[in-house]
Amino acid sequence: MNTNDVKIRFEKKEEYREVENLVREAFWNVYRPGCSEHYVIHVLRDDPAFVKELDFVMEQDGRLIGQNMFMRTIIEADDGRVIPVLTMGPIGITPELKRKGYGKKLLDYSLERATELGYGAVLFEGNIDFYGKSGFEYARRFDIRYHDLPEGADDSFFLCKELIPGYLDGITGIYQTPQGYYVDDSDVEEFDKGFQPKRKLKLPGQLFMQ
Repeated sequence: MNTNDVKIRFEKKEEYREVENLVREAFWNVYRPGCSEHYVIHVLRDDPAFVKELDFVMEQDGRLIGQNMFMRTIIEADDGRVIPVLTMGPIGITPELKRKGYGKKLLDYSLERATELGYGAVLFEGNIDFYGKSGFEYARRFDIRYHDLPEGADDSFFLCKELIPGYLDGITGIYQTPQGYYVDDSDVEEFDKGFQPKRKLKLPGQLFMQ
């Protein structure tokens, strides 16, 4: 896809480290001092649930400026069924181009490709103010609950978009995050030593303080 000055294409194996560095730059000090997302994508690429057909990068003038990836996961329905769905991310844009529309272009393209491949729904953790512009809604609207979240707890981070209209009709149940997203902090620290040193900062609005 070419839109204005960008191209979206599949990630290549030889640029894995460059993409990991891009993700590191995009998430550094955003949700926590430092970040773990660059290690998460490093791990997820070897996970059986990783969807290689939905592993994208965004390029501008030969330079990588964004990426997005998807994983297969499930909803454990209350009636005993197992409902296949997708989860997404990390999705990242290089810091100097954030809030300029590049992220939405990448997101919308990714969702279109996922729809073409026949996937029924995408559920993940995100900010409704951004992702709502691409059709995501609170997952509670679909009667889908987030695993391990106590009843009555804030679930406004948990979002869902049906790719096939009606795919989740008649389904109530619990969404399961793929295990590959759970990484050990010590492994993150060791992996991070392979990158240019950056200062970790505790900043207002971070979700995880260390």
